[in-house]
Amino acid sequence: MIGQRFIQMLEDHPYFEIEGLYASERSNGKRLSEVLKVRDHVYKDETMDREIETMDISKIAANCRVAFSGIPSDLAGPTETQLADAGVAVFTNAGSHRMDPNVPILIPEVNPGHLESIKDQATYANGGFIVTNANCSSTGIAAPLAAMDNAFGLKQVFVSTYQALSGAGYPGVPSLDAVGNVVPYIGGEEEKMESELAKMLGTYSDGAFHFADFKVMANCARVPVVDGHLESLVLDFEAQPTLEELEACLTGFRGEPQTLGLPSAPEQPIIVRSESNRPQPVFDAMAGRPERARGMAVTIGRLRQSNGYYKAFAMSHNTLRGGAGGSVLNAELMKAKGLL
Repeated sequence: MIGQRFIQMLEDHPYFEIEGLYASERSNGKRLSEVLKVRDHVYKDETMDREIETMDISKIAANCRVAFSGIPSDLAGPTETQLADAGVAVFTNAGSHRMDPNVPILIPEVNPGHLESIKDQATYANGGFIVTNANCSSTGIAAPLAAMDNAFGLKQVFVSTYQALSGAGYPGVPSLDAVGNVVPYIGGEEEKMESELAKMLGTYSDGAFHFADFKVMANCARVPVVDGHLESLVLDFEAQPTLEELEACLTGFRGEPQTLGLPSAPEQPIIVRSESNRPQPVFDAMAGRPERARGMAVTIGRLRQSNGYYKAFAMSHNTLRGGAGGSVLNAELMKAKGLL
């Protein structure tokens, strides 16, 4: 699913041109049209006709400056290391390297300064490095948390996720487990959220990441939704902002992607809805403008205050903003900053 979203984001891209599609031996020789699973995007005929090849590190390194990786984590670790060793800039959606020293978990609106860490990677001298994007549920709340932490000082974050089936890949959760059901366990997800957010919202200096000091506590569940992760937030701040101040902080948030006008950057990265029943996956998963940035904005709703805490719901598209789109935006940022 992530691989096909990468192809969607890279069609007619103003910076990047697709050199090849690589997968396991069982896909070798097949065309994209034969394996297509994405249902909400119409690919060009020439894209549908592209042939998939078996993974070939030497060929990729000889022909590509950039590799976008959406392969399973158990394979991603060694494959991405080999690509970086061969001088390729690797932008990955996999989790294998997220917590490595000197490897950033990058969200361009949140922590562009973390790109300094790639210069401390052993492969940087020959042009190779690894940049990760976050777990899809962490991504959906990172920008709102960063905006609020900068303004009001976060002390504690309690998050419960209602995660779409597409986050499990294809075919994902078996239908008899998913339909009419909620599965209150996603292996490793809660631990990833609690550690990744602390790394992303921290700082990088003197060759090391310094994690944010607020606490994150997560509960994660899989729900029968195709695309779009809904997340419930309960927040504890150092300050006590009004709801109007909180909304202004979120709606006014912008980052380097917006300043630089990156192709896949949403004009407004955080959208606040005033309706009592929003956000919802069917209405808000594809939020974001312009057209290339559809699915790249985060929607916040039901802002409220209770017993000294603040509550909200957040919605983001897990395979676009939380997946392939996040990695493509990372590469766009580095291209725009002259780091490719």
